[in-house]
Amino acid sequence: MPAAPKVFGIILAGGEGKRLMPLTADRAKPAVPFGGQYRLIDFAISNLINSGLRQLVVLTQYKSHSLDRHISQTWRMSPMLGAYVASVPAQQRLGKRWFSGSADAILQSMNLLTDEKPDIVMVIGADHVYRMDFGQMLEAHIESGARATVAGIRQPISLANQFGVIDVDPEDNVRIRDFLEKPQNPEGLSDAPHEVLASMGNYIFDADALIEAVQVDGESPTSNHDMGGDIVPYFVQRGEAAVYDFKRNDVPGSTDRDRAYWRDVGTIDSFYDAHADLIATLPIFNLYNTDWPIYSQTVNAPPAKFVRDSVGRIGNAIDSIVSLGSVLSGTHLERSVVGPWALAGGGSTITESVLFDYVHVGAGARVHRAILDKNVSLADGATVGVDRERDIARGFTVTDSGITVVGKGVHIDA
Repeated sequence: MPAAPKVFGIILAGGEGKRLMPLTADRAKPAVPFGGQYRLIDFAISNLINSGLRQLVVLTQYKSHSLDRHISQTWRMSPMLGAYVASVPAQQRLGKRWFSGSADAILQSMNLLTDEKPDIVMVIGADHVYRMDFGQMLEAHIESGARATVAGIRQPISLANQFGVIDVDPEDNVRIRDFLEKPQNPEGLSDAPHEVLASMGNYIFDADALIEAVQVDGESPTSNHDMGGDIVPYFVQRGEAAVYDFKRNDVPGSTDRDRAYWRDVGTIDSFYDAHADLIATLPIFNLYNTDWPIYSQTVNAPPAKFVRDSVGRIGNAIDSIVSLGSVLSGTHLERSVVGPWALAGGGSTITESVLFDYVHVGAGARVHRAILDKNVSLADGATVGVDRERDIARGFTVTDSGITVVGKGVHIDA
């Protein structure tokens, strides 16, 4: 019986996340809190750990302190069998320069591969919300005989111009014929003409082929040194690239409602919408799947508490998630996600909103369709998301869809 291949995981976590400002003003995008107690990076790492990988590195660069701290405090693996999750910052090993792209990040971190000598390398993004069994993708990669495999998710053909689209050979529905960046008029799939396969930003490579590809790419003066834009086309041109249809992935504990869920939370609107997916009675993305858990740092805090306020008003919580340490006093909470250690005073109202850690909502204050970053505080009677023009005048970010975002540590007067 042949030995199982040695698989090494690389998580690309150096993204700046400009479209998530101001949430990324003081932290890397993968470190942005999500779903109350998680960070975006936790979904990528949990998927790899649940898939059986035990040697993982996270390549960081942009404002990475909180991300590095979270990884070091949360992701502690037993070293007895060589298991680890390690944060690896940009090291300038090839000169006095930072990473110029995701492929360059791997090229500048080549020592990780030469040290571990894996047979296969998984390279995935750090800032998507989803569940995926990479073991099933690995089996498909080996079976295909390809040197590179790209995970693809089905999207309506009308949205093709928003993604990198995988053009599949209709003869076998596995080999990639072309890789199209945001095409205007792509062909639909042979079994679903109204759909295309969009790249998920998750890849599996034979290790020697990946090393050769990033080295060749590093010598090209015209390359953008990007995994999707340069490395995948390199394998496509050589006839060595295959696609893995995410529709085939069957995660333990998944339901028909949340199977094949994948959300790119690269904008404020998509980040907000992903939170809305969590709070339905039958959630579109289910955080409570114990067969495929999403791990994160354990919050050392008492349970959430709901009490009457000082004049005896009784609050309520409807279709919401409330994290440990939070105390809501006579508060009306509806369709919202509340992070750890939040405080809400008597008569306050929080609707259709996302609150990060240590948010303080004063008595009688109102929060509606808003995202409040860590340590935001509202004075008694203050409002956010109620008066669009006033929010803009106060310097808050307000999206075209009407979501108000308040950056870290801001105090809001009445």
